[in-house]
Amino acid sequence: MRSTLERPPGRVCAAFGGDSGAVSPLPDSSAWLCGDLVLKPVKDRSRTLWTARALDHVDEPGLRVAKPVRASDGRWIVGDWSAWRYVAGTPEHRADGALLAAVKLHRATADLPRPDFLSARDDLDAIADRIAWEELELPLDEAKGGRWFEVLAPARRPIKLPLQVAHGELLAGVLFDGDAAPGIVDFVPYYRPGEYGAAVAAVDALAWGGATGALLDRWAHLPEWPQLLLRAVLFRLAGNALNPRSTGAALDGLRVAAREVSATL
Repeated sequence: MRSTLERPPGRVCAAFGGDSGAVSPLPDSSAWLCGDLVLKPVKDRSRTLWTARALDHVDEPGLRVAKPVRASDGRWIVGDWSAWRYVAGTPEHRADGALLAAVKLHRATADLPRPDFLSARDDLDAIADRIAWEELELPLDEAKGGRWFEVLAPARRPIKLPLQVAHGELLAGVLFDGDAAPGIVDFVPYYRPGEYGAAVAAVDALAWGGATGALLDRWAHLPEWPQLLLRAVLFRLAGNALNPRSTGAALDGLRVAAREVSATL
């Protein structure tokens, strides 16, 4: 496994047109800043190539998108590194801004095809997603979220919305910089209704971002909102129940989110 502290080689910086003499690590990340580029280690080539093509495709005036950068020979990946334009900002508790970013992002990516690698994903989040959407059944630890899952799951109803690529981790990845448009620096794809990305962001904001139930009311105009919120909280509850490292604090937040979501049903 690549060390998260490994510095990108000078030849990689040069290949993407960066200054190898001005490289510094980004805080809380395995990425490195190289002038106006961000160099990221590549762990999954298929996902990295898909993300590069997807974000290169996005053209939305209301978003600041970290565009991928090709090497001088046209490659997206050089020596297990990829490059992206730097987008200023930090994650902040701006739930409404994150939900607006989700709506704009999914409007801009509505015509993207389903990523081929999604079917092969077997990580914890992918499994939790399939459980929430009734594509998989697994026992869930009642003490870590399974009990709340059992209580809420029977309220699931069919959702009649078209499927598309949806970002499932937007709240943690959107960046804010004063009054500038929200910044998008990554894409964690699922293939669900586009508004599902906003629903997951809303549940995350309730659970861990200090938001209140009023947030759900403000976005109640989104189609199938109660059912999408239900799938989103079931997704997080299943993930927490399956995660051997989940904490009591995380479950406390999910209980808050579950109560608020249940009030919309």
